[in-house]
Amino acid sequence: MTTRLMRLSVVAVALLMLQACASTRIEVQPDPMFAPVDLKAPRFQPVNNGSIFQAGRSVRLFEDSKAFRIGDLLSVKLSESTNASKSAATNTKKDDDVSIGAGTLLGVTPTYKGDSFLQNELESEREFAGSGDSAQSNSLQGEISVMVSDILPNGNLVVRGEKIIGLNQGSEFIRIAGIVRPQDVSANNEVLSGKLANARIFYGGGGVIAEANSKGWLSRFFDSPTFPF
Repeated sequence: MTTRLMRLSVVAVALLMLQACASTRIEVQPDPMFAPVDLKAPRFQPVNNGSIFQAGRSVRLFEDSKAFRIGDLLSVKLSESTNASKSAATNTKKDDDVSIGAGTLLGVTPTYKGDSFLQNELESEREFAGSGDSAQSNSLQGEISVMVSDILPNGNLVVRGEKIIGLNQGSEFIRIAGIVRPQDVSANNEVLSGKLANARIFYGGGGVIAEANSKGWLSRFFDSPTFPF
């Protein structure tokens, strides 16, 4: 009876551990830093002055329909491609030769078995060779809609937004923020990601696929700088 109870306890503990592992699975959650502007806030509510024209609700009749107010949407075409490479090589070599002549002691050269033991020669040789190479390439293509969150005094638009895509075995996200010149916005209300100033572009994912592509905690420990060997 005791053995059966112990087996049931082990099974229960194993199930709890599996449940804990399943509950700690990384899932993509919205980031408040890239959340849309709350247009229901009091500072965005229109003030009816009894006139046909209302400030902040104007329509441009003779211009392209482009984002120019807080809360307007803007499409960002992602076209990012980076390539970096670096190599270094170092070679050093140094040779030293030191000779100490036979000295005299009270005018006599000390000898031992006919050899002057005060005469010595020192030689040293040091050599070092090191090299290193590094290469990295990244590419990101796509499109994401962002919202104008602020307008700077010079008229530039501060934009931010995110896109979360749920897949069968996980999810992916794209987050972007930056500053756009109104002149760089096309007639189709689009701007290239390369035109964003102070751009912050993040791409990642979570779920089963992301976990399969990451190391376990023990492997990360052995690869960490704190590992002494």
